Amino acid sequence: MSVFVQNIEHGLIGDALGTRFQGGLRLADGRVQAMGPEARPLPGDQIIDARGCVVTPGLVNTHHHLFQSVMKAVPEGINAGLDIWLQKVPYAFWPYLDEETLRISARIGLVELILTGATTVADHHYTFSPTYDYDPAQVLFEEAARWGVRFVLARGGNTKGRSYFDDPTIPPSFTETLPQMLDQVAKTAARWHDPSPLSMRRVAVAPTTPVFNLDPHELIPVAEAARSLGLRIHSHLSENTTYLDFVQKASGQRPLRWLMDQGWTGPDVWYAHLVEIDAWEIAHLAETGTAMAHCVQANARLGSGIAPADHLHAAGGVVSIGVDGAGANEAADMGAAMYATFATHRATKGAAATKAETVLHWASAGGARALGFEGLGILAVGAPADVAVFDISHPRNMGLHDAALAPMITGACVAKHSFVGGRAVVSDGKIPGLDLAELADDARRVTHRMKTLRAEAVDRVHRSSP
Repeated sequence: MSVFVQNIEHGLIGDALGTRFQGGLRLADGRVQAMGPEARPLPGDQIIDARGCVVTPGLVNTHHHLFQSVMKAVPEGINAGLDIWLQKVPYAFWPYLDEETLRISARIGLVELILTGATTVADHHYTFSPTYDYDPAQVLFEEAARWGVRFVLARGGNTKGRSYFDDPTIPPSFTETLPQMLDQVAKTAARWHDPSPLSMRRVAVAPTTPVFNLDPHELIPVAEAARSLGLRIHSHLSENTTYLDFVQKASGQRPLRWLMDQGWTGPDVWYAHLVEIDAWEIAHLAETGTAMAHCVQANARLGSGIAPADHLHAAGGVVSIGVDGAGANEAADMGAAMYATFATHRATKGAAATKAETVLHWASAGGARALGFEGLGILAVGAPADVAVFDISHPRNMGLHDAALAPMITGACVAKHSFVGGRAVVSDGKIPGLDLAELADDARRVTHRMKTLRAEAVDRVHRSSP
């Protein structure tokens, strides 16, 4: 299939300089074949009219928890900080995540992302329980393939749970032995991982956290196993002060300094959050190419703070955007994430803290670099044909003097068309093959079932207590 996007008035290539272009964009054989004022369609091209739209690279979400799409606004967690929220939301509901529930939850999250311009999604899935009669990895890869996005499974897991969870209604943590975890990672990679440059499927090694969910002597073996398989490494790091204090008490060092000695930094590593990092850690991240998945909305919603993404960017480091799980960020879409990133840094550090064009760069090229997709996230001749065409007809976008900034600054980031490798994933504002009304019904049904099962479990615990 070949596509020609014409009448581009507001085009951004996604680089750190905010370079713009106008004219046309021709997509064929999975790549950008021509762009700019001189680009012309060829016979047989499908014509897409971008008049009145904004055209950017397809957006890259580098940290998500798709299983949480049916855990939004849980009353016990909505006003809690991270440590209590973890107990009351993901760790409370994981036993009720059957195959259908995970599939519907993943579908909700992917649809939300796709309709807001995402073309590549990295999902940190860490619920792999021996009580499940299905393979979560298979469900996630199948859903991603169904809707046509590039998908990175950050295969999580725990060899131990968090010791300070003392609520008797919270079920025991799902754990694996280290050999079991690494064996399952290897099997998942053998089945799904494709390291080719235009891959649609990749796997990363991603224990839930390296400090709460692994024993110290397991860190080096995990890093060595990942690299022996040619897989990237991902996890949560330095998300709040509890995290920082725990590591300093246990090791006498700040988290990143400690993990550096375990082989957990480098250009094949990316971390979510990094809220509590100091100047030395920022410099080390930049020097080693260790990337940040900046999850500004979830960090704000949980009261954790604001990661110094602007300082890492200024130091030459790799910054990307992650929407994080919908259980801690009910607006888990790329437009909301970009606007929150743009506004939050300015609210706390001044108007010069970041620019809209920089945020787009983090959400496109920065994300591609964090995930190891060479050439992705930039619109240039020869680059992968991952493109988002944003509809800016919503009243929120009316009256803009610089309409090209709309997807980053108005919060109304709606894809009219998008392409992955030149294949349409959104056409005229709709995802081909998706029945949104049916998905809404499915979401209500599985969410109600989870709520009911959780309430029954809590009641049993209370009735059995002396």
